Amino acid sequence: MQQLTRMLVKGASLTLVLALTACSGEEAAPPQEPAAAPEPVKNTPPPQLDLAELTAAADEIALVPSPGEMQRALDAAGIQAQLADSVQARTLKMEVPNKDQVAVRTGVVLADLLLTVKSAETAALVGHLDSVKAGMTQLGAGSDIPATIDDMKARIDNDSVTRDDLIKELDELSGAVIPELEYESGDRAVPLIQAGSWLEGANLVAGAIRASGNFGAADELLKQPAVVGYFQKYVANEGADKAPSDVIAQLTTTLDTLAEICGHETLSEEDVNTIHTTTSAVLDLL
Repeated sequence: MQQLTRMLVKGASLTLVLALTACSGEEAAPPQEPAAAPEPVKNTPPPQLDLAELTAAADEIALVPSPGEMQRALDAAGIQAQLADSVQARTLKMEVPNKDQVAVRTGVVLADLLLTVKSAETAALVGHLDSVKAGMTQLGAGSDIPATIDDMKARIDNDSVTRDDLIKELDELSGAVIPELEYESGDRAVPLIQAGSWLEGANLVAGAIRASGNFGAADELLKQPAVVGYFQKYVANEGADKAPSDVIAQLTTTLDTLAEICGHETLSEEDVNTIHTTTSAVLDLL
C-alpha cells in the first residue's frame, strides 16, 4: 500500500507540474507580423483517480502474509495462538520443470520464513532462505534477490543482524521487491508465489480458529472473496491446450470451494473446517 501511495503522489505531482506549465509558460515575444487568432484551447481536466478502486486493487495484490499483522489479527479476535508454532517442518524441492509448481512452493516457504523468523533456529532460518533463493533462481528472477539473500545469510552467520531487522528486510523483499520483478516464466509467477503464501497463511489461521473454538472470528480473518477472485483469474489463464499440474488442478478446485464459501453470509464451523481441509489438500501435494 505504501508503494501504491508513493506512485499516486508521484503521479499527482507530475499532473500538477504539467498543469502549471501549461497555464504559466514564459511570456511570448510580440509577433513580427499579424497572425491569425489562435483557436481556443480546450481545458481538459486531468483524469480523476478512483481511490476506492485503486485501494481495492492494492489490497488484492498485497497478499504475502505479514507475521505481525496476522498475529495481531488473531490477538484482536481473542485467539491466543502463535502461528509460528503450527508451521510444519517441510523440505520443498525447487529443481522441478513446472514453473507454476515452483512458484507456489516458493510462496509457501516465504510465508513460513516470515512467520518463524523470530523464533526459528539459525539452521532452519538459513534453510528457508536457501529454499526461497532456489525457487527465485528457478523462476528466472535474476541476480538481485539471490544476492540479497546471500547477504542476509552472511549477516546471520556473523550475528550482525537482529531478528527484528531481518523481519523488516524480509517484509520489504516480499512486499515491494518481488511483485515488481519480471520472470522468465511469465506474469503468472508472482501471483502464484502470492497464492502459495496466502494458502499457507489461511491454512494456519483456520487451524488456529479450530483449535480455539472461536468460530465467530472466521468472517474477519478468513472471508476474503476479492483475494480468491484475484487468484482464480490467474489460475484460469493456464490455457485449454495445456493440462495443469496436479498442484494447479488442486489449487483450482480449492479456490472454487473457497469462492463458494466466501459467498455465505456468515462462516460456520463447517466452513472453517472446509477451508482448513481444502487448503491442506494443496499443501499436501507440494
